[in-house]
Amino acid sequence: MVERRARLAAQHSMVTHYLQYPPNTSKVYSYFECREKRKEDIKSKKVQYDETVFYGLQYILKKYLAGRVVTKEKIQEAKEVYREHFQHDVFNESGWNYILEKHDGHLPIEVKAVPEGSVIPRGNVLFTVENTDPECYWLTNWVETSLVQTWYPISVATNSREQKKILAKYLMQTAGNLDGLEYKLHDFGYRGVSSQETAGIGASSHLVNFKGTDTVAGITVIKKYYGTKDPVPGFSVPAAEHSTITAWGKDCEKDAFEHIMKTFSTVPVSIVSDSYDIYNACETIWGEDLRSLIEARSPSAPLIIRPDSGNPLDTVLQVLEILGRKFPPTDNCNGYKVLPPYLRIIQGDGVDINTLQEIVQGMKEHKWSIENIAFGSGGALLQKITRDLLNCSFKCSYVVTNGLGVNVFKDPVMDPNKRSKKGRLSLHCTPSGDYATLEEGKGELEENGPDLLHTVFKNGKVIKSYTFDEVRQNAHLKPRDWRELP
Repeated sequence: MVERRARLAAQHSMVTHYLQYPPNTSKVYSYFECREKRKEDIKSKKVQYDETVFYGLQYILKKYLAGRVVTKEKIQEAKEVYREHFQHDVFNESGWNYILEKHDGHLPIEVKAVPEGSVIPRGNVLFTVENTDPECYWLTNWVETSLVQTWYPISVATNSREQKKILAKYLMQTAGNLDGLEYKLHDFGYRGVSSQETAGIGASSHLVNFKGTDTVAGITVIKKYYGTKDPVPGFSVPAAEHSTITAWGKDCEKDAFEHIMKTFSTVPVSIVSDSYDIYNACETIWGEDLRSLIEARSPSAPLIIRPDSGNPLDTVLQVLEILGRKFPPTDNCNGYKVLPPYLRIIQGDGVDINTLQEIVQGMKEHKWSIENIAFGSGGALLQKITRDLLNCSFKCSYVVTNGLGVNVFKDPVMDPNKRSKKGRLSLHCTPSGDYATLEEGKGELEENGPDLLHTVFKNGKVIKSYTFDEVRQNAHLKPRDWRELP
Protein backbone atom coordinates (compact mmCIF):
# COMPACT_ATOMS: atom_id res chain seq x y z
CA MET A 1 0.00 0.00 0.00
CA VAL A 2 2.82 2.38 0.69
CA GLU A 3 5.21 1.21 -2.04
CA ARG A 4 6.50 3.83 -4.43
CA ARG A 5 4.74 2.58 -7.55
CA ALA A 6 1.27 1.90 -6.30
CA ARG A 7 -1.42 3.16 -4.02
CA LEU A 8 -4.26 0.94 -2.91
CA ALA A 9 -4.75 3.65 -0.32
CA ALA A 10 -7.30 6.33 -1.00
CA GLN A 11 -9.11 9.05 0.83
CA HIS A 12 -10.87 6.88 3.40
CA SER A 13 -14.45 7.45 2.22
CA MET A 14 -13.63 6.11 -1.25
CA VAL A 15 -12.98 2.67 0.20
CA THR A 16 -16.73 2.18 0.64
CA HIS A 17 -17.92 3.85 -2.57
CA TYR A 18 -18.14 0.59 -4.52
CA LEU A 19 -21.07 -0.28 -2.23
CA GLN A 20 -22.82 3.04 -2.80
CA TYR A 21 -23.26 3.29 -6.57
CA PRO A 22 -26.61 2.21 -8.09
CA PRO A 23 -26.97 -1.53 -8.73
CA ASN A 24 -25.74 -2.67 -12.14
CA THR A 25 -23.49 0.36 -12.65
CA SER A 26 -20.94 -0.42 -15.38
CA LYS A 27 -19.37 2.97 -16.18
CA VAL A 28 -18.28 5.96 -14.11
CA TYR A 29 -16.87 8.93 -15.98
CA SER A 30 -15.35 11.90 -14.15
CA TYR A 31 -13.46 15.03 -15.07
CA PHE A 32 -11.02 17.57 -13.60
CA GLU A 33 -11.20 21.34 -13.97
CA CYS A 34 -10.08 24.55 -12.36
CA ARG A 35 -13.48 26.07 -11.71
CA GLU A 36 -14.33 29.61 -12.70
CA LYS A 37 -13.65 32.33 -10.15
CA ARG A 38 -16.16 33.21 -7.49
CA LYS A 39 -17.48 36.77 -7.53
CA GLU A 40 -16.00 37.43 -4.10
CA ASP A 41 -12.57 36.29 -5.36
CA ILE A 42 -12.75 38.74 -8.25
CA LYS A 43 -13.35 41.60 -5.82
CA SER A 44 -10.86 40.60 -3.14
CA LYS A 45 -7.81 39.25 -4.98
CA LYS A 46 -5.22 41.39 -6.71
CA VAL A 47 -4.21 38.54 -9.01
CA GLN A 48 -7.10 37.00 -10.89
CA TYR A 49 -5.56 33.84 -12.39
CA ASP A 50 -7.90 33.81 -15.38
CA GLU A 51 -6.08 30.92 -17.01
CA THR A 52 -4.11 27.90 -15.84
CA VAL A 53 -1.00 26.02 -16.97
CA PHE A 54 -1.77 22.30 -17.15
CA TYR A 55 1.23 20.39 -15.87
CA GLY A 56 2.16 17.41 -13.69
CA LEU A 57 -0.33 14.69 -14.65
CA GLN A 58 2.37 12.81 -16.56
CA TYR A 59 4.51 12.61 -13.42
CA ILE A 60 1.67 11.07 -11.40
CA LEU A 61 0.71 8.61 -14.13
CA LYS A 62 4.26 7.39 -14.65
CA LYS A 63 5.24 7.23 -11.01
CA TYR A 64 2.10 5.83 -9.39
CA LEU A 65 -0.34 4.36 -11.90
CA ALA A 66 1.64 2.84 -14.76
CA GLY A 67 2.53 -0.83 -14.88
CA ARG A 68 1.58 -3.74 -12.61
CA VAL A 69 0.60 -1.75 -9.55
CA VAL A 70 -1.70 -4.31 -7.88
CA THR A 71 -0.20 -7.33 -6.12
CA LYS A 72 -1.42 -9.92 -3.61
CA GLU A 73 0.80 -8.39 -0.94
CA LYS A 74 -0.65 -4.92 -1.41
CA ILE A 75 -4.20 -6.22 -1.39
CA GLN A 76 -3.62 -7.99 1.91
CA GLU A 77 -1.89 -5.02 3.45
CA ALA A 78 -4.67 -2.67 2.38
CA LYS A 79 -7.33 -5.11 3.66
CA GLU A 80 -5.74 -5.17 7.10
CA VAL A 81 -5.24 -1.42 7.30
CA TYR A 82 -8.83 -0.65 6.34
CA ARG A 83 -10.28 -3.28 8.65
CA GLU A 84 -8.50 -1.60 11.54
CA HIS A 85 -9.26 1.89 10.26
CA PHE A 86 -13.02 1.37 9.87
CA GLN A 87 -13.40 -1.24 12.61
CA HIS A 88 -15.35 -3.15 9.97
CA ASP A 89 -14.51 -5.20 6.88
CA VAL A 90 -15.46 -2.87 4.02
CA PHE A 91 -12.45 -3.15 1.71
CA ASN A 92 -13.23 -4.22 -1.87
CA GLU A 93 -10.94 -7.25 -1.81
CA SER A 94 -12.79 -9.07 -4.57
CA GLY A 95 -12.59 -6.03 -6.85
CA TRP A 96 -8.83 -5.72 -6.45
CA ASN A 97 -8.36 -9.46 -6.88
CA TYR A 98 -10.33 -9.19 -10.12
CA ILE A 99 -7.92 -6.51 -11.37
CA LEU A 100 -4.98 -8.67 -10.36
CA GLU A 101 -6.32 -11.79 -12.10
CA LYS A 102 -8.07 -10.29 -15.12
CA HIS A 103 -5.69 -7.43 -15.86
CA ASP A 104 -2.47 -8.73 -14.28
CA GLY A 105 -2.53 -5.86 -11.79
CA HIS A 106 -2.82 -3.12 -14.43
CA LEU A 107 -5.48 -0.47 -13.84
CA PRO A 108 -8.36 -0.69 -16.35
CA ILE A 109 -8.97 3.03 -16.73
CA GLU A 110 -8.55 5.54 -19.53
CA VAL A 111 -7.34 9.09 -18.93
CA LYS A 112 -7.72 11.78 -21.58
CA ALA A 113 -6.03 15.14 -21.07
CA VAL A 114 -5.03 18.37 -22.75
CA PRO A 115 -1.34 18.52 -23.74
CA GLU A 116 0.96 19.31 -20.83
CA GLY A 117 1.93 22.96 -20.72
CA SER A 118 -1.36 24.03 -22.30
CA VAL A 119 -2.64 27.40 -21.08
CA ILE A 120 -6.39 26.97 -20.65
CA PRO A 121 -8.95 29.47 -19.31
CA ARG A 122 -10.55 28.42 -16.04
CA GLY A 123 -13.87 26.65 -16.16
CA ASN A 124 -12.77 24.19 -18.87
CA VAL A 125 -12.19 20.46 -18.63
CA LEU A 126 -8.50 19.55 -18.33
CA PHE A 127 -8.68 15.77 -18.11
CA THR A 128 -11.24 12.97 -17.88
CA VAL A 129 -11.14 9.51 -16.33
CA GLU A 130 -13.31 6.46 -16.99
CA ASN A 131 -13.14 2.72 -16.39
CA THR A 132 -12.55 0.45 -19.38
CA ASP A 133 -13.87 -2.72 -17.68
CA PRO A 134 -17.54 -2.62 -16.59
CA GLU A 135 -16.66 -4.63 -13.47
CA CYS A 136 -14.37 -1.81 -12.34
CA TYR A 137 -16.80 1.12 -12.38
CA TRP A 138 -15.68 1.95 -8.83
CA LEU A 139 -12.06 2.47 -9.90
CA THR A 140 -12.63 5.81 -11.67
CA ASN A 141 -13.12 7.77 -8.48
CA TRP A 142 -10.80 5.58 -6.43
CA VAL A 143 -7.87 7.19 -8.26
CA GLU A 144 -9.30 10.68 -7.67
CA THR A 145 -7.09 11.43 -4.68
CA SER A 146 -3.87 10.75 -6.58
CA LEU A 147 -4.95 12.49 -9.77
CA VAL A 148 -6.33 15.59 -8.07
CA GLN A 149 -2.87 16.19 -6.66
CA THR A 150 -2.13 17.70 -10.06
CA TRP A 151 -3.57 20.82 -8.41
CA TYR A 152 -0.11 21.45 -6.97
CA PRO A 153 2.03 21.49 -10.13
CA ILE A 154 -0.78 23.29 -11.99
CA SER A 155 -0.94 25.97 -9.29
CA VAL A 156 2.84 26.47 -9.09
CA ALA A 157 3.21 26.63 -12.87
CA THR A 158 0.25 29.02 -13.15
CA ASN A 159 1.47 31.32 -10.37
CA SER A 160 4.98 31.30 -11.83
CA ARG A 161 3.69 32.18 -15.29
CA GLU A 162 1.59 35.05 -13.94
CA GLN A 163 4.76 36.48 -12.41
CA LYS A 164 6.51 36.03 -15.75
CA LYS A 165 3.77 38.13 -17.35
CA ILE A 166 4.40 40.93 -14.86
CA LEU A 167 8.15 40.81 -15.41
CA ALA A 168 7.70 40.75 -19.19
CA LYS A 169 5.42 43.79 -19.07
CA TYR A 170 7.79 45.92 -17.01
CA LEU A 171 10.94 44.65 -18.72
CA MET A 172 9.49 45.62 -22.07
CA GLN A 173 8.37 49.02 -20.77
CA THR A 174 11.68 49.88 -19.10
CA ALA A 175 14.19 48.11 -21.36
CA GLY A 176 12.43 47.72 -24.68
CA ASN A 177 13.20 43.99 -24.92
CA LEU A 178 12.77 40.71 -23.03
CA ASP A 179 16.44 39.79 -22.75
CA GLY A 180 17.09 37.66 -19.69
CA LEU A 181 13.40 37.21 -18.85
CA GLU A 182 13.81 33.47 -18.22
CA TYR A 183 16.27 34.22 -15.42
CA LYS A 184 14.37 37.02 -13.70
CA LEU A 185 12.60 34.80 -11.13
CA HIS A 186 14.82 32.29 -9.36
CA ASP A 187 13.54 29.38 -7.27
CA PHE A 188 14.77 29.62 -3.65
CA GLY A 189 12.10 27.25 -2.32
CA TYR A 190 13.83 23.93 -1.55
CA ARG A 191 14.01 24.34 2.23
CA GLY A 192 10.63 26.04 2.40
CA VAL A 193 8.52 23.10 1.22
CA SER A 194 7.01 20.17 3.07
CA SER A 195 8.96 17.29 1.52
CA GLN A 196 11.56 16.20 -1.00
CA GLU A 197 8.80 15.20 -3.41
CA THR A 198 7.12 18.58 -3.06
CA ALA A 199 10.44 20.22 -3.86
CA GLY A 200 10.88 18.14 -7.01
CA ILE A 201 7.36 18.62 -8.32
CA GLY A 202 7.17 22.32 -7.42
CA ALA A 203 10.59 23.20 -8.80
CA SER A 204 9.86 21.43 -12.07
CA SER A 205 6.59 23.36 -12.32
CA HIS A 206 8.42 26.68 -11.98
CA LEU A 207 10.92 25.59 -14.63
CA VAL A 208 8.06 25.36 -17.11
CA ASN A 209 8.36 29.16 -17.26
CA PHE A 210 11.87 30.05 -16.07
CA LYS A 211 15.38 28.61 -16.15
CA GLY A 212 16.76 29.78 -12.81
CA THR A 213 16.57 27.44 -9.81
CA ASP A 214 18.41 26.41 -6.67
CA THR A 215 16.00 23.50 -6.13
CA VAL A 216 17.89 20.79 -7.98
CA ALA A 217 15.24 18.18 -7.12
CA GLY A 218 13.16 19.69 -9.91
CA ILE A 219 15.86 18.88 -12.45
CA THR A 220 15.74 15.22 -11.40
CA VAL A 221 11.95 15.08 -11.82
CA ILE A 222 12.13 16.62 -15.28
CA LYS A 223 14.93 14.35 -16.52
CA LYS A 224 13.22 11.19 -15.22
CA TYR A 225 9.57 11.82 -16.09
CA TYR A 226 9.72 14.22 -19.06
CA GLY A 227 13.17 14.51 -20.60
CA THR A 228 14.76 17.48 -22.36
CA LYS A 229 17.00 18.02 -25.35
CA ASP A 230 19.43 19.90 -23.07
CA PRO A 231 21.54 18.20 -20.38
CA VAL A 232 19.70 20.17 -17.67
CA PRO A 233 16.60 22.39 -17.78
CA GLY A 234 17.65 24.79 -15.00
CA PHE A 235 20.72 26.75 -13.96
CA SER A 236 22.22 28.71 -11.08
CA VAL A 237 25.33 30.66 -10.06
CA PRO A 238 27.70 30.48 -7.07
CA ALA A 239 26.08 32.30 -4.19
CA ALA A 240 27.00 33.28 -0.65
CA GLU A 241 24.76 32.70 2.34
CA HIS A 242 24.89 34.42 5.69
CA SER A 243 27.02 31.70 7.28
CA THR A 244 29.79 32.15 4.70
CA ILE A 245 29.84 35.87 5.53
CA THR A 246 29.33 35.87 9.30
CA ALA A 247 31.88 33.06 9.77
CA TRP A 248 34.53 35.71 9.07
CA GLY A 249 33.29 37.89 11.96
CA LYS A 250 31.58 41.28 11.87
CA ASP A 251 34.83 43.21 11.53
CA CYS A 252 35.90 41.16 8.53
CA GLU A 253 32.83 41.48 6.31
CA LYS A 254 34.96 43.20 3.65
CA ASP A 255 37.41 40.30 3.72
CA ALA A 256 34.55 37.84 3.23
CA PHE A 257 33.23 39.79 0.25
CA GLU A 258 36.67 40.10 -1.29
CA HIS A 259 37.48 36.42 -0.83
CA ILE A 260 34.27 35.26 -2.50
CA MET A 261 34.65 37.81 -5.32
CA LYS A 262 38.15 36.59 -6.10
CA THR A 263 37.23 32.91 -5.75
CA PHE A 264 34.53 33.32 -8.39
CA SER A 265 36.13 35.94 -10.58
CA THR A 266 35.13 34.58 -13.99
CA VAL A 267 31.48 33.66 -13.40
CA PRO A 268 28.48 35.54 -12.03
CA VAL A 269 28.44 35.45 -8.23
CA SER A 270 25.69 36.43 -5.80
CA ILE A 271 26.78 37.81 -2.41
CA VAL A 272 24.30 38.41 0.39
CA SER A 273 25.16 41.79 1.88
CA ASP A 274 22.76 42.48 4.74
CA SER A 275 24.40 40.43 7.51
CA TYR A 276 24.93 43.69 9.40
CA ASP A 277 24.11 46.85 7.42
CA ILE A 278 23.10 46.56 3.78
CA TYR A 279 23.38 50.28 3.20
CA ASN A 280 26.88 50.54 4.63
CA ALA A 281 27.88 47.47 2.64
CA CYS A 282 26.74 49.14 -0.58
CA GLU A 283 28.04 52.60 0.30
CA THR A 284 31.41 51.79 1.84
CA ILE A 285 32.49 48.19 1.20
CA TRP A 286 31.18 47.73 -2.32
CA GLY A 287 31.15 51.39 -3.32
CA GLU A 288 34.62 52.29 -2.03
CA ASP A 289 36.76 49.50 -0.58
CA LEU A 290 36.12 46.93 -3.31
CA ARG A 291 35.05 49.23 -6.09
CA SER A 292 38.04 48.53 -8.34
CA LEU A 293 37.50 44.77 -8.02
CA ILE A 294 33.89 45.15 -9.12
CA GLU A 295 34.77 47.41 -12.04
CA ALA A 296 37.30 44.83 -13.23
CA ARG A 297 34.64 42.16 -13.63
CA SER A 298 33.29 41.35 -17.08
CA PRO A 299 29.63 41.79 -18.11
CA SER A 300 29.39 38.00 -18.35
CA ALA A 301 30.54 37.62 -14.73
CA PRO A 302 28.80 40.37 -12.79
CA LEU A 303 28.68 40.82 -9.05
CA ILE A 304 25.09 40.32 -7.91
CA ILE A 305 24.40 42.05 -4.60
CA ARG A 306 21.65 40.45 -2.53
CA PRO A 307 19.73 42.40 0.13
CA ASP A 308 17.77 40.01 2.33
CA SER A 309 15.82 42.02 4.90
CA GLY A 310 13.61 45.07 5.34
CA ASN A 311 10.69 46.27 3.27
CA PRO A 312 11.34 44.80 -0.20
CA LEU A 313 10.43 47.87 -2.25
CA ASP A 314 12.12 50.41 0.02
CA THR A 315 15.26 48.30 0.30
CA VAL A 316 15.55 47.74 -3.46
CA LEU A 317 15.11 51.43 -4.25
CA GLN A 318 17.60 52.56 -1.62
CA VAL A 319 20.19 49.99 -2.68
CA LEU A 320 19.81 51.11 -6.30
CA GLU A 321 20.20 54.76 -5.35
CA ILE A 322 23.36 54.09 -3.33
CA LEU A 323 24.90 51.92 -6.04
CA GLY A 324 23.90 54.51 -8.64
CA ARG A 325 25.94 57.14 -6.84
CA LYS A 326 28.98 54.88 -6.62
CA PHE A 327 28.67 53.25 -10.05
CA PRO A 328 27.01 55.87 -12.29
CA PRO A 329 24.25 54.35 -14.43
CA THR A 330 23.51 55.04 -18.08
CA ASP A 331 20.13 55.66 -19.66
CA ASN A 332 18.87 52.96 -21.99
CA CYS A 333 16.88 53.50 -25.19
CA ASN A 334 13.67 53.77 -23.16
CA GLY A 335 15.13 56.43 -20.85
CA TYR A 336 15.55 54.21 -17.77
CA LYS A 337 18.68 53.95 -15.64
CA VAL A 338 20.91 50.88 -15.95
CA LEU A 339 23.86 50.10 -13.67
CA PRO A 340 27.14 49.12 -15.35
CA PRO A 341 26.92 45.60 -16.78
CA TYR A 342 29.35 44.19 -14.18
CA LEU A 343 26.91 44.97 -11.35
CA ARG A 344 23.36 43.73 -10.65
CA ILE A 345 21.12 43.01 -7.65
CA ILE A 346 18.79 40.17 -6.67
CA GLN A 347 15.92 40.59 -4.23
CA GLY A 348 15.23 37.28 -2.53
CA ASP A 349 13.37 38.23 0.62
CA GLY A 350 9.60 38.62 0.90
CA VAL A 351 9.00 38.06 -2.81
CA ASP A 352 5.57 36.88 -3.88
CA ILE A 353 3.41 37.83 -6.83
CA ASN A 354 2.10 40.94 -5.07
CA THR A 355 5.40 42.31 -3.78
CA LEU A 356 6.97 41.53 -7.16
CA GLN A 357 4.39 43.78 -8.78
CA GLU A 358 5.04 46.52 -6.20
CA ILE A 359 8.81 46.41 -6.67
CA VAL A 360 8.83 46.57 -10.47
CA GLN A 361 6.19 49.30 -10.44
CA GLY A 362 8.23 51.27 -7.90
CA MET A 363 11.39 50.84 -9.95
CA LYS A 364 9.61 52.10 -13.04
CA GLU A 365 8.31 55.15 -11.20
CA HIS A 366 11.87 55.94 -10.07
CA LYS A 367 13.17 55.46 -13.62
CA TRP A 368 15.15 52.27 -12.94
CA SER A 369 15.11 49.59 -15.63
CA ILE A 370 14.14 46.04 -14.68
CA GLU A 371 17.41 45.06 -16.37
CA ASN A 372 19.09 45.83 -13.04
CA ILE A 373 17.34 43.19 -10.97
CA ALA A 374 16.41 39.56 -10.63
CA PHE A 375 14.18 38.06 -7.96
CA GLY A 376 14.34 34.98 -5.80
CA SER A 377 11.22 33.44 -4.31
CA GLY A 378 10.95 30.54 -1.87
CA GLY A 379 7.92 29.55 0.17
CA ALA A 380 5.65 31.91 -1.74
CA LEU A 381 6.63 30.20 -4.98
CA LEU A 382 6.42 26.55 -3.95
CA GLN A 383 4.53 26.30 -0.65
CA LYS A 384 2.16 29.18 0.05
CA ILE A 385 -0.61 27.86 -2.18
CA THR A 386 -3.58 25.51 -1.75
CA ARG A 387 -6.01 23.65 -3.98
CA ASP A 388 -8.43 26.54 -3.46
CA LEU A 389 -6.19 29.00 -5.29
CA LEU A 390 -7.55 27.76 -8.62
CA ASN A 391 -10.60 25.90 -7.26
CA CYS A 392 -9.39 22.57 -8.61
CA SER A 393 -12.19 20.01 -8.72
CA PHE A 394 -12.82 16.39 -9.78
CA LYS A 395 -16.47 15.45 -10.40
CA CYS A 396 -18.50 12.62 -11.87
CA SER A 397 -20.51 13.70 -14.92
CA TYR A 398 -21.68 10.48 -16.59
CA VAL A 399 -22.61 6.96 -15.53
CA VAL A 400 -24.00 3.87 -17.21
CA THR A 401 -26.51 1.93 -15.12
CA ASN A 402 -28.55 -1.02 -16.41
CA GLY A 403 -27.04 -0.34 -19.81
CA LEU A 404 -28.40 3.20 -19.90
CA GLY A 405 -26.10 6.22 -20.06
CA VAL A 406 -27.08 9.08 -17.76
CA ASN A 407 -25.66 12.62 -17.59
CA VAL A 408 -25.17 13.49 -13.93
CA PHE A 409 -24.16 16.67 -12.12
CA LYS A 410 -24.30 18.56 -8.83
CA ASP A 411 -25.90 21.96 -8.38
CA PRO A 412 -25.72 23.16 -4.74
CA VAL A 413 -28.34 25.78 -4.01
CA MET A 414 -25.99 27.56 -1.60
CA ASP A 415 -23.05 27.82 -4.01
CA PRO A 416 -23.82 28.06 -7.76
CA ASN A 417 -20.08 28.21 -8.47
CA LYS A 418 -19.87 24.53 -7.50
CA ARG A 419 -22.34 23.47 -10.18
CA SER A 420 -20.63 20.68 -12.11
CA LYS A 421 -20.68 19.77 -15.77
CA LYS A 422 -22.97 17.16 -17.34
CA GLY A 423 -22.19 14.10 -19.42
CA ARG A 424 -19.18 13.20 -21.52
CA LEU A 425 -17.00 16.24 -22.14
CA SER A 426 -14.70 17.53 -24.83
CA LEU A 427 -12.56 20.63 -25.21
CA HIS A 428 -12.43 22.66 -28.39
CA CYS A 429 -10.70 25.74 -29.74
CA THR A 430 -13.07 28.12 -31.47
CA PRO A 431 -12.24 29.96 -34.71
CA SER A 432 -11.57 33.09 -32.62
CA GLY A 433 -8.97 31.25 -30.55
CA ASP A 434 -11.08 30.85 -27.43
CA TYR A 435 -11.63 27.55 -25.62
CA ALA A 436 -14.97 25.90 -25.05
CA THR A 437 -15.94 22.80 -23.08
CA LEU A 438 -18.85 20.97 -24.65
CA GLU A 439 -21.06 18.84 -22.38
CA GLU A 440 -23.41 15.89 -22.84
CA GLY A 441 -21.35 14.36 -25.65
CA LYS A 442 -21.99 17.27 -28.01
CA GLY A 443 -18.32 17.43 -28.94
CA GLU A 444 -18.78 14.39 -31.18
CA LEU A 445 -20.53 16.58 -33.75
CA GLU A 446 -18.21 17.38 -36.66
CA GLU A 447 -18.86 21.12 -36.72
CA ASN A 448 -17.14 21.52 -33.34
CA GLY A 449 -13.73 20.52 -34.67
CA PRO A 450 -11.21 18.20 -33.04
CA ASP A 451 -11.29 17.36 -29.35
CA LEU A 452 -8.20 18.69 -27.56
CA LEU A 453 -8.36 15.91 -24.99
CA HIS A 454 -6.02 13.07 -25.97
CA THR A 455 -5.69 9.61 -24.43
CA VAL A 456 -2.55 9.69 -22.29
CA PHE A 457 -3.13 6.56 -20.19
CA LYS A 458 -5.04 3.35 -20.84
CA ASN A 459 -5.13 0.00 -19.07
CA GLY A 460 -1.95 0.55 -17.11
CA LYS A 461 0.11 2.06 -19.92
CA VAL A 462 1.15 5.63 -20.59
CA ILE A 463 -0.02 6.08 -24.18
CA LYS A 464 1.26 9.59 -24.85
CA SER A 465 4.13 11.47 -23.23
CA TYR A 466 5.34 15.04 -23.58
CA THR A 467 8.94 16.18 -23.39
CA PHE A 468 9.70 19.12 -21.14
CA ASP A 469 10.65 21.10 -24.23
CA GLU A 470 7.12 20.57 -25.56
CA VAL A 471 5.67 21.58 -22.20
CA ARG A 472 7.65 24.82 -22.24
CA GLN A 473 6.65 25.55 -25.81
CA ASN A 474 2.98 25.05 -24.99
CA ALA A 475 3.25 27.45 -22.03
CA HIS A 476 5.30 30.04 -23.93
CA LEU A 477 4.29 33.67 -23.36
CA LYS A 478 2.83 35.59 -26.25
CA PRO A 479 2.93 39.40 -26.48
CA ARG A 480 -0.77 39.66 -25.73
CA ASP A 481 -0.19 37.87 -22.41
CA TRP A 482 1.60 40.84 -20.89
CA ARG A 483 0.01 43.58 -22.98
CA GLU A 484 -3.39 42.68 -21.57
CA LEU A 485 -2.25 43.12 -17.97
CA PRO A 486 -3.81 46.12 -16.18
